[in-house]
Amino acid sequence: MTKDEVLAVFREAGALLEGHFILSSGRRSGFFIQKMRVFESPARTEKLCRALAEKIVARYGKVDVVVSPAIGGIVPGYEIARALGARALFVEREDGDFQLRRGFAIEPGDKVLVIEDIITTGLSARECINSLADQPGTIIGAACLIDRSAGKADLGVPLVALCEFAVPDYDPRELPPELAALPPVKPGSRGIQGAKA
Repeated sequence: MTKDEVLAVFREAGALLEGHFILSSGRRSGFFIQKMRVFESPARTEKLCRALAEKIVARYGKVDVVVSPAIGGIVPGYEIARALGARALFVEREDGDFQLRRGFAIEPGDKVLVIEDIITTGLSARECINSLADQPGTIIGAACLIDRSAGKADLGVPLVALCEFAVPDYDPRELPPELAALPPVKPGSRGIQGAKA
């Protein structure tokens, strides 16, 4: 899939929003990708994840285990694991840190791929990778549907993205006037429904 085709899927789902958004990093942006609007459609999700799975195989070869950070990475992680014929695990926070729970385990010799939905700074992907350091498998890389950093996020492992969509983000003290004029909305809050899709 081309970048335009990927973004078209997000637009069709009403998932590419414009406004003034507070990102999870605390930075601000004029665009927000509400990926759960895509994930509510199994057909859209499968289409994107199959396309990413093809890129994953071309880059990494066989993958035994896919691990995703909860919550945002669970749906694409599962769907990509299904396309790859791999196991789908996820890490979740316990006492503030990601951990494998629920009896999940990685076996010796497993080739492990970390899957994220969207990467901006790469923080949650790095935390996910670091949480697997004591597991016996080998982390071969990471993949995401959209890389908002346009290749700048450093995960410590190679990254494959279905689409790079570089969107400027700003320190809240250094907003451009057009963004400062809009009321900020934290994604996931009720106010996000008033954003222009």
